[in-house]
Amino acid sequence: MGAARTVLKARVGIVGAGPAGLMLSHLLAQAGIESIVVEKRDYHTIRTTHRAGILEHGSVRMLTEGGVSNRVLTDGHRHDGIDLRFGGVSHRIDFQDLVGESVWLYPQNEVFVDLAAARERDGGDVRWAVSDTEVLDLPSDTPKIRFTDAEGAAFEVHCDILVGADGSQGICRRAIPAGQRRENFIEYPFAWFGILTEAPPSAPELIYTNSGRGFALISQRSQTIQRMYFQADPDENPDGWSEEQIWAELQRRVDGPDGLELKRGPIFEKTLLKFRSYVCEPLRYGKMFLAGDAGHTVPPTGAKGLNLALADVQVLFEAVESLYATGKTNLLDGYSERALARVWRAQNFSYWMTSMLHTRSDASPFERKRALGELAGVVASRHGSAYLAEAYTGWPATISK
Repeated sequence: MGAARTVLKARVGIVGAGPAGLMLSHLLAQAGIESIVVEKRDYHTIRTTHRAGILEHGSVRMLTEGGVSNRVLTDGHRHDGIDLRFGGVSHRIDFQDLVGESVWLYPQNEVFVDLAAARERDGGDVRWAVSDTEVLDLPSDTPKIRFTDAEGAAFEVHCDILVGADGSQGICRRAIPAGQRRENFIEYPFAWFGILTEAPPSAPELIYTNSGRGFALISQRSQTIQRMYFQADPDENPDGWSEEQIWAELQRRVDGPDGLELKRGPIFEKTLLKFRSYVCEPLRYGKMFLAGDAGHTVPPTGAKGLNLALADVQVLFEAVESLYATGKTNLLDGYSERALARVWRAQNFSYWMTSMLHTRSDASPFERKRALGELAGVVASRHGSAYLAEAYTGWPATISK
């Protein structure tokens, strides 16, 4: 027989201690609603996993006004626009002029650091490096989470509400019976070859480039570390590229009459990022609710992944808070529909940005020129530029279908 399990009780049990799970736990604690968070990874692994991060103004407000931390304002970098570059010429999309908003460059692992520190500061119950995690009895009034902690002790969490915030490879979505979920997805025929380099910024804001050789993104991380990407085959081997080859390819994709020259430095990380668009419908099964990548993923072109996760959390928190304040389940019952309204809008924007800026290897001359015509139309029209600016900086907190 297995070791006896210690039973823990909380109103909300959360699987996953990434930004979505930790933010939800933080908001619940502020409302006096106890939660337990379990995470299979250890703190150091998440802390040192480098991921890009563009935060919408709404996400920044969640961190600052929500009492997590102001570090995004002191250590992050406010960006008031982006450059769309095609035909070797850059065209600035001025967010402040178009919609009066900005975004902040602030890596996702730093968001995690802030949230984890806030949970520790406030006495939050977060269990790191757990194993053998299971979710069960999801349709019942008492869904459960089973796990073994880092010291080998077995536990079972009894909760009123269970939240799956364990990412696209987690267990929660897969616990929904196949006949109870619809999986919507498309695979993209390209990937991003990404680098981290010790170099000064090549530009003050992000440059999204459509070139004859394919897409490139010139991004930043800090004053000394930069992140850049270029479109590659999904089967590309990053280790097969020398630093000189990488810099030459990136430079060719941004070359133009303005003489834009990338600032180079040692490359200390090379990755290949494959992506697809995915949505699980509904984002609920019984008393379990999905948030973030557990329920949906987007290509990174539109900078929507982390922001969608935090938007899910805001909607879900309001629903849970309403349940315990009023006893009414209407907001909780409507969570999936409300969250999916934003998810599908973000899927459309991300797909649009991706298809407009990338070039398939088998694209015909017509398709190539059509995409350039679309880019030209966006930058030539204030209405077109304003749509991009509004979508990129973030929609209102509540949107209708």
